[in-house]
Amino acid sequence: MGEEAKKRSGLLKKLHIEKGGSADYTILLLTIMLVLFGIVMVFSSSYYYAMQHPKIDDMFHFVKNQAMYAGLGMVGLVLALNFPYKLYKKLAFLAYAGTNFLLVLVLIVAEATKGSKRWIFGFQPSEIAKIAVILFLAFYISSHKDALKDIKGFVKCLIILVIPVILIGAANMSTAIIVFGVGIAMLFVASKRIWYFIAGIGLAGILGCAALFLPQFAYRLDRIRAWVDPFSDPTDLGYQIIQSLYAIASGGLFGLGLGQSRQKTFIPEPYNDFIFSIICEELGFVGAAVVILLFALFVWRGVRVAMKAKDTFGCLVATGITALIAIQVIINISVATNTIPNTGIALPFISYGGTSLVILMTSVGILMNISRYNKD
Repeated sequence: MGEEAKKRSGLLKKLHIEKGGSADYTILLLTIMLVLFGIVMVFSSSYYYAMQHPKIDDMFHFVKNQAMYAGLGMVGLVLALNFPYKLYKKLAFLAYAGTNFLLVLVLIVAEATKGSKRWIFGFQPSEIAKIAVILFLAFYISSHKDALKDIKGFVKCLIILVIPVILIGAANMSTAIIVFGVGIAMLFVASKRIWYFIAGIGLAGILGCAALFLPQFAYRLDRIRAWVDPFSDPTDLGYQIIQSLYAIASGGLFGLGLGQSRQKTFIPEPYNDFIFSIICEELGFVGAAVVILLFALFVWRGVRVAMKAKDTFGCLVATGITALIAIQVIINISVATNTIPNTGIALPFISYGGTSLVILMTSVGILMNISRYNKD
C-alpha cells in the first residue's frame, strides 16, 4: 500500500467512514434507460403543446428543461452514491426537521398555483420530504430496536410519519398519499405485529370515507363519480380520463409511431401525469409493456438491495426508496387506465418535472450507496 493510500485509509478511520465495495450498477443502467426514454417522450408529448402556448412558442422548451433536470439529477446521483454511508444517519433528523420547516413555510408564504400551494424558492419541498421522511423514519426505527414491539412505539413512529403527511396534504393530497404509503411500507417491513396494520388500514378507511362527506372534500366525491362514469361529465371532470382511454385504445399492439399521438392535442399537459397514455398511443401495448418491465426490474433490484443490506437502517432506506418508485408507478398507470380515481402523480423518471426528477435520481444514488455495503 502506497503512502497516499495509507493516509486516505487513516483519514477514513478517524471519520468513522467505512470503505464500500462495488455498487449495483444494474440499478444505474435501468435509471439511465428510463430517464433517456423520458426525455424522448417528454419531447414527443410536449412539442405541440409548447408551440400552441402563447408564452412559450418553442417546441424544444420542455425537452430542454427536462434534459437540464436530468443532468442535475445525475450530479445528485453521483454525489449520493459517494457520500459517506454513516453520515446519512447523522443528517437524517436535520433533513426531517428542515423539510417540515419548509413545508410550514409553503403554507404561509407560497402563492397558489392551479389551486394549490406547492412551490417555494423555485422547488417543491414536498418532493424533498419524500426522501427526508424515509431517512429519519429508518434512523428512528434502527436506533430504537424495541420501537415496534408494542403499540406505544408503533404510534410514535406513526406520529413521525403523520406530521409531514398532514403538512403536505394541506396543499398537495396526492404527494401526501405517496409519503404515507412509503412510510407504511417501511413500518410493515420493520414490524412483526401484522394486526397493527390491519387495524390501521381499517381505521384509515373509516376516517377517509368520513372525510369525503366534509364540505371541503366535496370535490373528491365528484372525482369518484367521474371515475365510476367519466362520460357523465365528459367536458370537465371526466375529460382527462376519457382522452386518456382514447389514447390507450388507439395505440393497439405496436402504436401509431413515435411523435404520432393524436390525443396529445386534447389532453391538458400530456407530458406530465398522463404521459403513460401517450406512450401507449405512440408505442402501443408492446412499448407500454417494456416500460412496465423496466420498472419491475428496478423494483426487483431495489428489493434485493434491501434484503442484503448490512444493517436495519440500510434495509429500511432501501425499502422506502423502492416503495417510493413502485407506488408512484402503480398509481400513475392506474389513473391513466381509470383503475382508480384521478389524482396527480407523475410517472417516475419519465414525466416532466424538475424537483421530482432530481430527487428521484438522488434517491437512486442513495440506494446504490447502500448496495455497496451489502452482505455477501
